[in-house]
Amino acid sequence: MAHTTQGKTKLLNRVRRLRGQIEAVERALEEEKDCGQILHLVAAVRGATNGLMVELLEDHIRFHVVDPHHETDPGKAKGAADLIEAIRGYLK
Repeated sequence: MAHTTQGKTKLLNRVRRLRGQIEAVERALEEEKDCGQILHLVAAVRGATNGLMVELLEDHIRFHVVDPHHETDPGKAKGAADLIEAIRGYLK
């Protein structure tokens, strides 16, 4: 998984932010905060998780399936680029 070691710092920073967001949800529940506030915090966790998933999936496609920037077959390159965009749109 060489591609995860190349972006290791960026991925770990995302995970650390996620941990902080989860801890904020826990604190809000312990402090019996308003459910609207808790829902807002959970939505932020979901967005952060989806962002991490997009990063990992995009890297997986580029390193293990096909790199659209270096593919010689235009059909494969376009298919990979389209898949990456679809995933980004779905997980936002």
